[in-house]
Amino acid sequence: FSPPPPPLLQNIRLQHLILFMLSCFSRIPHSCIFFISPSFSSLLAIYNYEAIQDVELPLQVGDTGIFPKTYIYLKEATVEDRGQHETVIPSELPLVQELTSTLREWVVIWHKLYVDNKMTQFRHLQQMTYILIEWRSQILSGTLPKDELAELKKKVTAKIDYGNRILGLDLVVRDDNGNILDPDETSTITLFKSHEMASKRIDERIQEEKALQQNVDLRGQPVFNTTHTYSLYVNFKNFVCNIGEDAELLMSLYDPDQSKLISENYLVRWGSNGMPKEIEKLNNLQAVFTDLSSSDLIRPKISLVCQIVRVGHMELKDGKKHTCGLRRPFGVAVMDITDIIHGKVDDEEKQHFIPFQQRQLIMSPLMTSHVIGENEPLTSVFNKVIAAKEVNHKGQGLWVSLKLLPGDLAQVQKDFSHLVDRSTAVARKMGFPEIILPGDVRNDIYVTLVQGEFDKGKKKTPKNVEVTMSVHDEEGNLLERAIHPGAGYAGISEYKSVVYYQVKQPCWYETVKVSIAIEEVSRCHLRFTFRHRSSQESRDKSERAFGMAFVKLMNADGTTLQDGKHNLVVYKGDNKKMEDTKFYLSLPGAKVEEEKDGLPGKNLQHLANFTPTKDSTKDSFQIATLICSTKLTQNVDLLGLLNWRSNSQNIAHNLKKLMDVEGGEIVKFLQDTLDALFNIMMEMSENEIYDFLVFDALVFIISLIGDIKFQHFNPVLETYIYKHFSTTLAYMKLTNVLNYYVGNADDSSKTELLFAALKALKYLFRFIVQSRILYLSENGDEFNNAIRKLFFSFNVLMDRPLEEAVKIKGAALKYLPSIINDVKLVFDPVELSILFSKFIQSIPDNQLVRQKLNCMTKIVDSDVFKQSECRDALLPLLIDQLSGQLDDNSNKPDHEACSQLLSNILEVLDRKDVGPTTVHIQLIMERLLRRINRTVIGMSRQSPHIGSFVACMTAILRQMDDFHYNHYISTFKTRQDIIDFLMETFIMFKDLIGKNIYASDWMVMNMMQNRVFLRAVNQFTSVLNRFFLDQANFELQLWDNYFHLAVAFLTHESLQLENFSQAKRNKIVKKYGDMRKEIGFKIRDMWYNLGPHKIKFIPSMVGPILEVTLTPEPELRKAAIPIFFDMMQCEFNFSGNRNFHMLENELITKLDQEVEGGRGDEQYKLLLEKLLLEHCRKHTYLSSSGEVFALLVSSLLENLLDYRTIMHDESKENRMSCTVNVLNFYKEKKREDIYIRYLYKLRDLHRDCENFTEAAYTLLLHAELLQWSDKPCTPHLLQRDSCPYSQQELKEKLYQEIICFFDKGKMWEKAIQLSKELADTYENKVFDYEGLSNLLKKRAKFYENIMKAMRPQPEYFAVGYYGMGFPSFLRNKIFIYRGKEYERREDFNMKLLTQFPNAEKMTSTAPPGEEIKSSPNQCIFYYKDKPVPEQILNYYRANEVQQFTYSRPFRKGEKDPENEFATMWIERTTYTTAYTFPGILKWFEVKQITTEEISPLENAIETMELTNEKISNSVQQHAWDRALPVHPLSMLLNGIVDPAVMGGYTNYEKAFFTEKYIQEHPEEQDKIELLKQLIALQMPLLAEGIRIHGEKLTEQLKPLHDRLMTCFKELRKKVEKLYGVITLPPSLTERKQSRSGSVVLPYIMSSTLRRLSVTSVVSTSSTSSDSASSRPGSDGLVTGLFKNGRH
Repeated sequence: FSPPPPPLLQNIRLQHLILFMLSCFSRIPHSCIFFISPSFSSLLAIYNYEAIQDVELPLQVGDTGIFPKTYIYLKEATVEDRGQHETVIPSELPLVQELTSTLREWVVIWHKLYVDNKMTQFRHLQQMTYILIEWRSQILSGTLPKDELAELKKKVTAKIDYGNRILGLDLVVRDDNGNILDPDETSTITLFKSHEMASKRIDERIQEEKALQQNVDLRGQPVFNTTHTYSLYVNFKNFVCNIGEDAELLMSLYDPDQSKLISENYLVRWGSNGMPKEIEKLNNLQAVFTDLSSSDLIRPKISLVCQIVRVGHMELKDGKKHTCGLRRPFGVAVMDITDIIHGKVDDEEKQHFIPFQQRQLIMSPLMTSHVIGENEPLTSVFNKVIAAKEVNHKGQGLWVSLKLLPGDLAQVQKDFSHLVDRSTAVARKMGFPEIILPGDVRNDIYVTLVQGEFDKGKKKTPKNVEVTMSVHDEEGNLLERAIHPGAGYAGISEYKSVVYYQVKQPCWYETVKVSIAIEEVSRCHLRFTFRHRSSQESRDKSERAFGMAFVKLMNADGTTLQDGKHNLVVYKGDNKKMEDTKFYLSLPGAKVEEEKDGLPGKNLQHLANFTPTKDSTKDSFQIATLICSTKLTQNVDLLGLLNWRSNSQNIAHNLKKLMDVEGGEIVKFLQDTLDALFNIMMEMSENEIYDFLVFDALVFIISLIGDIKFQHFNPVLETYIYKHFSTTLAYMKLTNVLNYYVGNADDSSKTELLFAALKALKYLFRFIVQSRILYLSENGDEFNNAIRKLFFSFNVLMDRPLEEAVKIKGAALKYLPSIINDVKLVFDPVELSILFSKFIQSIPDNQLVRQKLNCMTKIVDSDVFKQSECRDALLPLLIDQLSGQLDDNSNKPDHEACSQLLSNILEVLDRKDVGPTTVHIQLIMERLLRRINRTVIGMSRQSPHIGSFVACMTAILRQMDDFHYNHYISTFKTRQDIIDFLMETFIMFKDLIGKNIYASDWMVMNMMQNRVFLRAVNQFTSVLNRFFLDQANFELQLWDNYFHLAVAFLTHESLQLENFSQAKRNKIVKKYGDMRKEIGFKIRDMWYNLGPHKIKFIPSMVGPILEVTLTPEPELRKAAIPIFFDMMQCEFNFSGNRNFHMLENELITKLDQEVEGGRGDEQYKLLLEKLLLEHCRKHTYLSSSGEVFALLVSSLLENLLDYRTIMHDESKENRMSCTVNVLNFYKEKKREDIYIRYLYKLRDLHRDCENFTEAAYTLLLHAELLQWSDKPCTPHLLQRDSCPYSQQELKEKLYQEIICFFDKGKMWEKAIQLSKELADTYENKVFDYEGLSNLLKKRAKFYENIMKAMRPQPEYFAVGYYGMGFPSFLRNKIFIYRGKEYERREDFNMKLLTQFPNAEKMTSTAPPGEEIKSSPNQCIFYYKDKPVPEQILNYYRANEVQQFTYSRPFRKGEKDPENEFATMWIERTTYTTAYTFPGILKWFEVKQITTEEISPLENAIETMELTNEKISNSVQQHAWDRALPVHPLSMLLNGIVDPAVMGGYTNYEKAFFTEKYIQEHPEEQDKIELLKQLIALQMPLLAEGIRIHGEKLTEQLKPLHDRLMTCFKELRKKVEKLYGVITLPPSLTERKQSRSGSVVLPYIMSSTLRRLSVTSVVSTSSTSSDSASSRPGSDGLVTGLFKNGRH
């Protein structure tokens, strides 16, 4: 849109732009022009926007509209596939598009990490996302220079790839420029190698990140592994020292073990005011120590040392009249930086404190004389400071920050520009770095003033010697600024040493750098003058130099001054003559020269007053020099070779000595040396010995440049060959010498020379070829014959026995292919290919196999293999060699070398610039395809080479066209050969699909492989139809393998689009389509092609077809589901039984497995039922049975889907319910194998919940399927993966486990019952008396537990789930729940509400209506009974129950305000559950509900009966167990006889015993009498209770007992008067002993206390002050009904 928006809007994100537009929409004037771009129909919304204000515009994704052009920024884009499925592609850089899509994909994961509360990963992803957004803005800005943009692209792609890996996203493969590879335009092999390299690169990055987090040694990390040069960054922060004068700080790197400085000094001049002398350097004192090599990084110890030199008076106390400007030693500071150099510490912000130590205190802390501290060498001072454990620095010292940087100076300036810039001082290593770079011109001469000894002469004390060093030429001219005392400052013309006070033998150890032009070196010398410095300024001015010494920088033979120490001659004499070069340059400068020439007797007599010192004075001076120069040499032999014309008689000697010259010296003069060699070869051509010497020297130089230290000189060598080399006839001499060496390879004296020549063969032939090109003669016969002769010599060499010259053979194979690309320029490429073929063929079989294969690989990599004619010559040989290696009978084939060779061949053949390849592909297909297939089949899936071989196989199949496929099938001689090939291929494909060869994140590679496999399988289906379909030639196994392969392909995880993100799904569909549909439709077609053969695939194909139909692709499901009906028809018509039981059984089995595995959904259930019913109802014979089958499968699916859904539910109760539903289905269908599997799943759920009783009942269902017989268990009776048992063994094992569970669940009665059955088997059948003994011991324990162990009675809860909001297995159903021990109503309530937090509790006790049942809500009602409070609980009151009652009070008639009992009726609902409690669940569904009404009189009778029984049981317990506490009995008696509750009888009398009631209800006369009898029966029970209470009372209970006696007398008197006297039979209170002495408690169960044959346990709850014993409960309750005779 035009005009362009403000700059502010250009980088704004689209959704923000839309929000901005909407917020401005209400302010747009009506006169605004609306504009629709002609290239677009309209604007498209890609985000939803909810309008908040009336003036805002709501947007949904896909909405189009028009907007004011002033608020629109037109983004260039192209539209593909216009219409409904059009794709808008922005016209941006591909990397920007990738960034955008990546950020959109990451933000979804970012949101999920936040929701899942994974904050560490969330913040990590947030950081990466912000970085990518920033980089995207930088790229879009268009302001980055080209090199910075390229570097940023690398960082972006690395960050994206790293982020994708840690987020589990797909690997992105790229070319060298970071662009995403298009699989359609990329060869299979390149794609595979790119995946490998990308994966490896990301793994290294992840390891690097981990290392940085763990702060491990960085030298082991990739960034340091690839670096050979390092730099140490030093930031000088501050220096605190009480000097009072100016100071010089000289910092350098020091090796304590060698006592050696390894770098130049970094100089800091510090003022007396405590600040740098140059104020502009404040806060900008930075240096970088460069050229450190990896050998420096592994030094055991390395220190940063600093020498502090005071610049001022001789002594600090001196005043104004004393000499100033003297450099005096003051102190040192030392820090161990080994950890920093080793990379263990890496914090550029951390400031390190280096303590200062004054020198005299270091050397002798007990002596005050500072002379002691000035008499030691500096290295000794450093070593003693390093060895000292404690430093008394008093806060004085240096503050620095340090960081080790990988790279040389240029690299660190680029990579760490925030640290190192042009103002940073550079202190170089005193020596060359590990790698010398071409163009690195250096000419540094390091001079160290070591020590001296000077006679005191006429003075009483030793002199204060100051050495002045300067550089002069032959005329004596001073070279200005040639001396550099330290990095950070410009050079100086004269350097003055430190002055040691009255020291006879001063040790300076001061190093300076001398930098002069290379052409000046030969004319220059160093001059040292010695002067005594007086502390008195007046005397000091009169002091003159008392001696001098000098040394020339270049020797007379042209070599540079040798490295090392030099003892110089100290000359004394006239000062003017000391400064005149013509007086001293002719004299020897060093003692060594003096000794050579003899003492200067008569030759020096004319030099009056200028003589060397006599021995008696012992004046001496020693220096050390080190030259780091790329243009000067100290080697005489190299110099002699370079100047060979002036010394021709020593040519042979110098050529031989060249081998001993240090490599660094040679590369300095590489071009000059090579020129000299070839000039010698041509100018001395009459003598062949020089040809061999020059050849050997040339080989030595080429080998030298191959060394890692000089590898960067390869371009220099190549430049020389192609730009400067001009010897036209050298090719003949070089080939002759090489031919001689190869032809005489059996000469042991020539072995090493030949081996070195072979290593240098590549560059040797570059010289040869370049020489041949320069030689313009068209007649090349001589050269061609030389090449042929050379290959003939190689062939003869290779054909010799292996043990001879094996080293030479290996080198020939390794290095000979390196000449191909050069030789083909001057030699026929086809003939060269033939020569190489013969060379390979000359090697005996089974010798040097790997070397031979690697040699062939290099031939394939050369340019000749890219020419079709050359391939015609080479390819048959390569295929023969590969075929022999991959032969089934090959002994230990070299898979690595074979895969590399094959990969490279296929990669070349896939290129479009190599000419025709059809014939070559055909050749590889015919000879190698099957061998590769068999190699893949036989290779371990953990082999490191399996991926490469699969890629090769895929590449062959991908490059084969239809012609190749048809031709390949035609090459098989017999029908059986075709069968074998297809069998192998199908099995291999299925195995590769099932066991992923490539990582799951290699999406591109996997999809490309899938596409190739799909095409190949479809090609082979035509072969199946053509050769193996008719009746005579049908191959069942082959077809079966095809179907299983096709289904495995269709269900492969990489094709399940619904499991992927929308972005990935769109990407796959756009590039590859949904391959499942293609293979699925092909499966359908192939099935229908089978015709009468279909019956052979039933039931084996039911499972595979089911997998196809379960694929969540609607079209595929609709196409494949009818196959089931076709199978039904087929089995119905051809099985002979006129049914389809095989299909039914197999489908049930497979459906269970597949749904449990996560496949299938509600839509599939509906579609399966719909399609099967449609087809069955159209069929005459299958309409009835088919419909039953369809509904059966639909029902099973519903149960299985419920089960699968609920398996992920937190509620284990729901999981148990669904499990029971499924196992009941299988029990009904008599599928005992699956039934048993679900039994054990249910058992595990119960065990996890500690429902031990239910776990026991669950296992009991399995045991009931078994018999006590020795018959072996059939597989369907065994648990999956269990050992084989006989039925008796398995049943015994199950019984033992069940008894254990019953014991844990305190169901000892059931445990006893089972143990009796098991004991009978032990005693009478298997005679296992030991087992019987153990079993009886357990049973005895169970009996004891019944009598003594506490066993709380469980409570039962009735729960109804009403409303459509509940799952189908709960919806509108009532369940009875068996509670856990001590589970309270509140706990049960909380558990229900936790499970269904949105459920609403029903307040009404009336049954819900249809409105509630059909509503979408969740409504729950539940009630419970209360526990019976006896201490010893009756087992059968809470077990073996199936019926439960719930009582709800209501009124009939008007309420009597004086007595509400008369109209209080009870509605009693009885629930009958599907199964008896306890059972395999803690709850069962209610299957039957009955309701009855209880009259007020009947309710009163029941209440009295239960109260009497309660009293009776309690009395008997206390009568027979005196140890029971008396308090419960006290409370029970008090609650009945207390006058406050005696009104209970009165209420009954008022309600039922009146004349009016009797007259109105004559039919209830018997019930009234029964109620009176129950009241009368209560008196003897109470009397017995009070008697026992009196026997057991304590002193505290005596007042209560007295009150009980008084109240009971009144109560008894009244009751006996009204209702008569009842006496209890004596048997009810007798105490009986069993044989074992245990007490047997005879509970009162006679008709006196119970009138019903079916009894109930009822507990009531009072809501008023009336007695619980005389008033019906107002709460609803659930009561268990028990079978008669089981009490």
